[in-house]
Amino acid sequence: MAKKKRIYVDADSCPVKEEIIMISEEFEAEVIFVTSYSHWGIGSERTKTVLVDNQKEAVDMYIVNHVKANDIVVTQDYALASILLPRKSDVLSPRGVIYTEEKMNSLLEQRYVSQKQRRAGHKTKGPRKFTNEDRAMFCHSFRNFFKKEEGF
Repeated sequence: MAKKKRIYVDADSCPVKEEIIMISEEFEAEVIFVTSYSHWGIGSERTKTVLVDNQKEAVDMYIVNHVKANDIVVTQDYALASILLPRKSDVLSPRGVIYTEEKMNSLLEQRYVSQKQRRAGHKTKGPRKFTNEDRAMFCHSFRNFFKKEEGF
């Protein structure tokens, strides 16, 4: 029997929690929402919720310390994704963007440039509004991780 797939979710500002639960149930995967005390909301009987301190990066550190190869991680954090990819985890954003090692350098460079501009007092654009198309793309990409494993 195949090992049950585990999904770790950087849940502090994740807009696709219900979709993660629904799709994970279809494939009988275990879901672990990792969130700080200040972002904790109502839990679900169908998932596990791990509460961590409010310290910056506490959620990321928990995920880094617990993720194994072939686990799936949902995060918007490029830096976290860049740490997990060499460990052979599948990582995607809530918008359905599948992170790859090939994309990481340019994503981290963009992040660095934006941070540098903000420190210099310049305004930078924030993320665009989350749309139904983003939600649909996430569901498609997320399901594909399971289908890939099943050989579809």
